Amino acid sequence: LSKDNFDKVIGMCDHMVMELKKEQQADVEKKRYCAAMLDFADDKKKTLERVKADEEDAIAKAKEAIATLTEEVAALEAGIVALDKSVVEATEQRKEENADYKSVVATDTAAKKLLKF
Repeated sequence: LSKDNFDKVIGMCDHMVMELKKEQQADVEKKRYCAAMLDFADDKKKTLERVKADEEDAIAKAKEAIATLTEEVAALEAGIVALDKSVVEATEQRKEENADYKSVVATDTAAKKLLKF
């Protein structure tokens, strides 16, 4: 091989080494970018998992509240039914007492009229 050919080969090797260094630098930058994106994705995943857990807790608490309120509504409805029944009974009792009172007043009025004659 001649010196010119040998210099060409050395030049090509030098050029290849420079290209490989550029590619290596690009690979290092891509690796940093990928590592940063993986960290970002991991952080986002953890955040979403925390949000999911919080939402599941909120759903569980809401279900408990619904169950409690359903029981309270049922108890209040039963109380209303009982109150309605006692109101009906009290109304009947007052009607009877009023009828008795009117009867007594009528009897007293009739007695007073008899005594005046």
